[in-house]
Amino acid sequence: MASNDEQQPLHVLFFPFVAPGHLIPVADMAALFTSHGVKCTILTTPVNAAVIRSAVDRANDAVRGTGAPAIDISTVPFPDVGLPPGVESVVGISSEADRFRLLEAVQLLREPLDCFLADHRPDAVVADSFYPWSTDAAAEHGVPRLSFLGTSMFARACNASLLRSNPLEGLPLDDPDAVVSLPGLPHRVALRRGQVMDPRKNELEWNYEKLVNAADQRSYGEVFNSFTELEPDYVEHYRTMLGRRVWLVGPTGHASDYLVARGGAGGLAPEAERCLRWLDEKPDGSVVFISFGTLTHFTAAELREVARGLQQSGRNFVWVMSESDTDASQWMPEGFAELIDPEEHGIIFWGWAPQRLILNHSAVGGFVTHCGWNSVLEAMSAGVPLVTWPRYGDQFYNEKLILEVLKVGVSVGARFSVSKLEVRSEVINGEKIAEGIDRVMGDDEEAEAIRKKAVDLRGKSRSAIEKGGSSYDDVEQLITELMARRSSVNV
Repeated sequence: MASNDEQQPLHVLFFPFVAPGHLIPVADMAALFTSHGVKCTILTTPVNAAVIRSAVDRANDAVRGTGAPAIDISTVPFPDVGLPPGVESVVGISSEADRFRLLEAVQLLREPLDCFLADHRPDAVVADSFYPWSTDAAAEHGVPRLSFLGTSMFARACNASLLRSNPLEGLPLDDPDAVVSLPGLPHRVALRRGQVMDPRKNELEWNYEKLVNAADQRSYGEVFNSFTELEPDYVEHYRTMLGRRVWLVGPTGHASDYLVARGGAGGLAPEAERCLRWLDEKPDGSVVFISFGTLTHFTAAELREVARGLQQSGRNFVWVMSESDTDASQWMPEGFAELIDPEEHGIIFWGWAPQRLILNHSAVGGFVTHCGWNSVLEAMSAGVPLVTWPRYGDQFYNEKLILEVLKVGVSVGARFSVSKLEVRSEVINGEKIAEGIDRVMGDDEEAEAIRKKAVDLRGKSRSAIEKGGSSYDDVEQLITELMARRSSVNV
């Protein structure tokens, strides 16, 4: 006869970092694990809970009546560290002083994590890599910690190589174009010095990355929003060469979309409905989608060049812009206003856009992106080729994966990694942007080869999460292992 513990569903706590790019894939992952019969709880603060509330509600609506456990969001107060009211994530950070306050708050989130682990004793916690202290916190409560960062295996392998070998030693600090080669990887990977983290310029960031990498290595294992067929050499590298335990469970957005489709999609905001109706009227593959994520800041000069690039490309477009970019007089070139008439070539979408729905529309034939991993994976899942424009951090690694390994995109030629709090002097001209769009959406052999590879990856991404697929099997293996661990602990 089964014990009471064995009859209870596996309980996994998700503890995402306080940034939309970390929260959203965690909500999708919880929906994925729920579809496998796992009880899922997401621990976060009130403002961050609001970011994922609608996605969680839709997933719960989809499984209601099926016997699957509902996803629970457990909220804890955001620590009082002197940030303005309502600022609980990186989105509201506009100064170095506020950034350090946010980092202080992140450290103080250990106490509510400790309390949850002590009170609820979940079978595992999937904690963001940006909480390196969560490895020790989980160990103190006897709970296995799985790390999750929300980037590619390729990017993590590149970063591990950088930290291990520090190939920047000996390179001139005043030459941002000096070549940095990363050793010990399945492919030759070389970047400009200005594109990678340099301990001589930012020792604090370097030491923090080493702390994160070490904590992840000491964890029970690592979970990736990716799939084996996308980066097989790096799955093998991670497991065999680095000796790290990994489970690939993506694309998690596919599982979330499937649940919502099965349960009936919720209503969209009026602007989203208008955008999708506009796309319905456009020929297949004729629209370029432009979006740079929630944290990217563009100067007026950069916005002007994007607009010029769209003018020169002559293609239909949907351009997602931040609410802070609304002063069009500072950037809009002559003649552009006529293009964004609904009857003409393009529309500007202000604020948050339903990116997965747009990318999966048959009218979309190219995507100009900052190379954030969520965006890259959503494009690959939709079979849409990429025009790459990385801004900072792992985005330059992801660009290398897109251009040199997967060969599903072209670059506009960004040379420097600069965060949103730093002054960016580099401006990519409109001609380069138009050229990039033409190279993935044109009629020549290069564009056709890129599109063919992108479509091939779309099929592989969808197969991965289906029963018998690589990601489906990884989720099942992880669940089986955690259930076996629970039984052995309770003996």
